[in-house]
Amino acid sequence: MTAATGEQSVVRPSDALGPQQLLEMLRTMLLIRRFEERCAQSYQQAKIGGFCHLYTGQEASAVGSVAALRADDPIITAYRDHGHALARGMDPRHAMAEMFGKVTGCSKGKGGSMHLFDKAHHMYGGHAIVAGQCPLGAGLAFAIRYLNQDNVCLCTFGDGALNQGAFHESMNLSAIWQLPVIWACENNRYSMGTAIDRGTSASDDLSLKAAAYGMRYTECDGMNVLETYDCFKSVVDAIRRSSAPVFVNIKTYRYRGHSMSDPQKYRTREEIARMQELDPIQTLTGELIDRGVATQQQIDDMNATARQSALEAVRFAAASPDTPLEQMYTDVYADPYGPYAL
Repeated sequence: MTAATGEQSVVRPSDALGPQQLLEMLRTMLLIRRFEERCAQSYQQAKIGGFCHLYTGQEASAVGSVAALRADDPIITAYRDHGHALARGMDPRHAMAEMFGKVTGCSKGKGGSMHLFDKAHHMYGGHAIVAGQCPLGAGLAFAIRYLNQDNVCLCTFGDGALNQGAFHESMNLSAIWQLPVIWACENNRYSMGTAIDRGTSASDDLSLKAAAYGMRYTECDGMNVLETYDCFKSVVDAIRRSSAPVFVNIKTYRYRGHSMSDPQKYRTREEIARMQELDPIQTLTGELIDRGVATQQQIDDMNATARQSALEAVRFAAASPDTPLEQMYTDVYADPYGPYAL
């Protein structure tokens, strides 16, 4: 209890994190931010083709949620996937090479920005089809239960996926079969260019989505990595005990457009500036300095290292060979099955 009020203090899961774990959270968020800056620059230089959806501003969502999992817990996400891949441990060089369409990329240059995949780190992709990852997330969770494992599947999606049939079918099946899956909505408030409270969903009360399937609902401040971690650590621990799905509403915000081609006419500069005052990197930086975990100079050095890592990733990607033509028909079917097997 506190001496002044007599109230019992609340112990949060993040209170048990040591200095190195806290610094690793900041290091990863800095890496994601600097990586995305290089992605934007490379896209403008026409080194990255197709669509490119940046994660800038949402770093706390991926870092906080992934930190609450075990390394062998599967994760699967949508097309805004760079942050999740890096948070899970993907080498930024292979992530950037994939962006460049090079054979050294994590998907051999055949996936691009929206399809980062890393089996070794149990990262089962970005997926370009809206809500297309949801049935796969249910499948990963079904496999966990079928094999009698104690893993938890993290399936993330944007608020634009909430009205897709695949999302509802997956939610329904996961509730019927009590699958160990976290349905994590990275709610950045905009489905491409329409605010969630302007008609993209019949109700912007997302708890009703979970209630429709008799599912537990919770939410967190996705602009604060420690609050996100606290939320997900509690959810993960509960699922490991009960193997029941949970819907999590992560309230976050993207500082860039839906994709690099988005002029962002649907929101004001004042709104973006207001949300930038809640920058998750700055919030954690202030927390670590206040706790005496790190000095500003140490954090500046971490930031410099992140910049260098992102720059090295670009150099690696630029120097890597293009994906050869003979790779076109590989990885379509499990070899040697299929009409295109070579």
